Amino acid sequence: MQSTRFILINTSHAGNVGATARAMKVMGFSDLVLVAPRFADVLCHEEAIAMASGAADILARAQVVPTLTAALEGVDFACATAMTPRDFGPPTHEPRSLFADLAAREAAPRLALVFGSERYGMSNEDVYRCHAVLSIPTHPDYGSLNLAQAVQLLAYDLRQAIGGFTVQPRAAAPDAADARAVQGLLEHLQAALIDIGYLDPAAPKKLIPRLNQLFNRAGLTHEEVHILRGIARQMQKVAPPAGSR
Repeated sequence: MQSTRFILINTSHAGNVGATARAMKVMGFSDLVLVAPRFADVLCHEEAIAMASGAADILARAQVVPTLTAALEGVDFACATAMTPRDFGPPTHEPRSLFADLAAREAAPRLALVFGSERYGMSNEDVYRCHAVLSIPTHPDYGSLNLAQAVQLLAYDLRQAIGGFTVQPRAAAPDAADARAVQGLLEHLQAALIDIGYLDPAAPKKLIPRLNQLFNRAGLTHEEVHILRGIARQMQKVAPPAGSR
């Protein structure tokens, strides 16, 4: 299922082809086949390349074939995507559960996801050629999805079924302040609070231990310690002379 084929039938908008390539690539899929698209040169169309947004390599490897029969060559299990209920044909499934079932099989099938044209969807004849129909759970009063949106949703669900990608951190882990740094901050704050008259050294009560507990819960970083010590320094600069209080 890693090499799942995405098949677009009679696609009329070049931008949707490019957006489909992008949707596939971000989920780690690359096998794209177009069946009789409106424009024969759609794979190199300016709008398709623009909407691919970095997934032009998917377009470069894509195939254009005349029939669904040709597109399904080598496929073991084809899934139609059709919103309109049919009284005859393959069973309808919610995508996530079907993908999980297929992925759990001892020999995962060579899978194809088949999408119809933007205006008419899939014909009955094309649906009948498939083993299952996928119905994306949408609001019952409005289930209209753009072609590339539908591709993205199914590509995501399939990726999760066969093993999702790990989330990559976008920033380095914070540099946690050690106990010595926190103690230095507490001592500095204590001096500053005394300088501004907020803390009476003769009756400190539990202010500093409470601040210690607060900082421990916060899990301060070294940068945050520097900021707070900078505030303490400024407090000391503007504090009135001891004899004037």
